[in-house]
Order: sequence, then C-alpha cells, then structure tokens
Amino acid sequence: MKEVKKHIPMRRCVGCGISKEQNKLKRVYLKEELLRVDEERKVHGRGVYICPDDECLKKAFKKKAFERAFKRQISDEAKENLKKEVENE
Repeated sequence: MKEVKKHIPMRRCVGCGISKEQNKLKRVYLKEELLRVDEERKVHGRGVYICPDDECLKKAFKKKAFERAFKRQISDEAKENLKKEVENE
C-alpha cells in the first residue's frame, strides 16, 4: 500500500526569519493593544509566528517585526506581557 504523507504547514518566524513547521512555533495575536500567545491557534484575525526562544523574541522587538506585522505601534507594556507569556511556557 502507498504511504500517504501528511502535509505540515510551514510558517516563518518574525524574529529569525527561518521557516519551520507550524507546530514548532508560537502564534501571536494582538487583542486590546496587548500581544498574546494563541495556544490553540483558533483566534480569528491576523497572527504572526515566532520561535519559542528568547533570542528570536529579542530580534523581533529590535527589528520592530510586530509593529510591521500588525501595522500599528506596540507599547512597551504589550511587549513585556508577551515576554512573560513566552517565558512561562
């Protein structure tokens, strides 16, 4: 019998820019001016992906990747909130 390969979606990390399997990245969305991690990947709307790694998060903040992706200014409070969420997981 022929083996069927399951398609695994690829997404690009906004921090390091490397494409990886979607299930190895964290999806981040913006709600009420706060960046949040979407654990179940079910929140509607724009989301961006990032490696669950402190270095990628720092790179994304430095490159202003979240500002570009969401097309608005992101407050320091929102960035700190995201940093805590990623560290706790």
